[in-house]
Amino acid sequence: MSDLKKPVRNIADVPLRAQAKGSKFQSQFGSMTQMLGSRPMGASLTVVEPGKTAFPLHNHHVTAEMFYIIEGEGSYRVGEETYPVKAGDVIASPPGGRETAHQISNTGASTLKYLGFSANSGETDVVEYPDSDKFAVSSRFDWATGKSGIRFVGRTETSLDYWDGEDIGEDE
Repeated sequence: MSDLKKPVRNIADVPLRAQAKGSKFQSQFGSMTQMLGSRPMGASLTVVEPGKTAFPLHNHHVTAEMFYIIEGEGSYRVGEETYPVKAGDVIASPPGGRETAHQISNTGASTLKYLGFSANSGETDVVEYPDSDKFAVSSRFDWATGKSGIRFVGRTETSLDYWDGEDIGEDE
């Protein structure tokens, strides 16, 4: 078996990449899915410094997620509620509408580190972002590399007509 897909890995060996936007969103993120060969189940490691958040508030239409807090403390925002989280906590995030929108932030004084598991591994999903009123659609998109497949982020008011650009064989 190649070292790339060893079924046993240590989180210390997960290659992390920095991602940041503005002063609020900053984290280190590493996908473990490919290195473990765990498709269609996804696995990731996220590291967030104090006062920062890794991802915008979002809800998945298809993908169920679960998170395990390894170290640190923070808050878990889901729908209209916010819950404190700390090392050892397990968080369920089922697919659904905006009432299932979720976000983990580091509200503590030290690094927050958590594992994320997804039941769909990004094969096909629709994701809504309630705070910015946008959505994303993806299919066969490789989140580890940001390549291949389809990924579109937009707003519903910019939607095209179903027949837009099609040769319908006559003038309207």
